[in-house]
Amino acid sequence: MKRICTGIVAAAGTVLLASVSYVLANEPKGEGPPDYSGISSIYYVLIGLILTYGVYDSFFKKL
Repeated sequence: MKRICTGIVAAAGTVLLASVSYVLANEPKGEGPPDYSGISSIYYVLIGLILTYGVYDSFFKKL
């Protein structure tokens, strides 16, 4: 279990570090609504990781 948690944390950290540069690159461009695509992609990745772990825990984990 400890190896799995370490892998999940490492994957989440890698995705977060890769996404930080993308979020910082989304600077405001003049007038108009703000662009939230950077932070929303981080949320989608984190939700995906949580759902993936839930499926693993429910169906593939040995009793």
